[in-house]
Amino acid sequence: MGLSTYRFTITDEDAGRRLDRFLAGCDPPGESRSQVKKFLNQGQISVNGEQVKAGHRLRPGDQVVWRHDPPKEPTTAPEPIDFGVLYDDEEMAIIDKPADLVVHPAPGHPDHTLVNGLTHRFDRLSSLGGELRPGIVHRLDRDTTGALAIAKSDRAHRYLSDQFREHSAERVYHAIVHGPGLDESGTFDTGHSRHPHHRVRFTGRRDAERHAITHYRVIERFETDACLVECRLETGRTHQIRMHFFEANAPVLGDDVYGGRSTSSASIIDRQALHALILGVEHPDGQRIRCESPYPADFRAAVDALRAGRDWR
Repeated sequence: MGLSTYRFTITDEDAGRRLDRFLAGCDPPGESRSQVKKFLNQGQISVNGEQVKAGHRLRPGDQVVWRHDPPKEPTTAPEPIDFGVLYDDEEMAIIDKPADLVVHPAPGHPDHTLVNGLTHRFDRLSSLGGELRPGIVHRLDRDTTGALAIAKSDRAHRYLSDQFREHSAERVYHAIVHGPGLDESGTFDTGHSRHPHHRVRFTGRRDAERHAITHYRVIERFETDACLVECRLETGRTHQIRMHFFEANAPVLGDDVYGGRSTSSASIIDRQALHALILGVEHPDGQRIRCESPYPADFRAAVDALRAGRDWR
């Protein structure tokens, strides 16, 4: 596929949106917000003939032109990617994933992924996940931070995969949601399938063979109708927590896909406010491994801002 040019005229409905958020929702070309920023930095995108920044606010009638040069083929070549390590031995590791990091290479994200960092950091990784997913047993969304298990041996990969499949791994997340009507605790037990009208969303409101179960409790309520919630996963479906809270009218703050314009443009955090706090698994040798990932700086700052009474809207 060669160079393609996409042209967009901004309507009144999209006026006021950030350029990167607007383009991340366009299909084609179907790129993420992080990828949009890279294309902006490469000079492939202009507004009214001028180069602008990712946070540029759009106005009615603006002409956006994107000369889209498709990304290169995915590679697992080692790269010095910055991430923390919470546990490490010859069989497995639990790493502390930062925000804005895709877990494994794919056509839209050919490199600069966690896998590229893993092949740089560790001497060996399991091969059972496939050529582009060495060591990957489960995933976190690009902008979700926190604890993630990595298999170094094929034995560990099988052992850990069984735990995630049988839902015996302990997975605790913290999220900040807009939930003025949210009960103090509860369980979301729904189906899980692709949304019929939104390509990048999932929904629990349709009959589906797969189920998604999230147990939650409110940890703290803030003056501006935001809540800090703890979520324990019984299943681990794609976008599960984000989907469940969105469909409960309590979307995660900063979520471009599920939050809607009001919460996706939250002023206190520039990504979905979701953090994988605790991961507990059984090691192939039998001992229980339980790691806790501290809040990253942006999540901690968001909580502190809410406690100080700052309005996130």
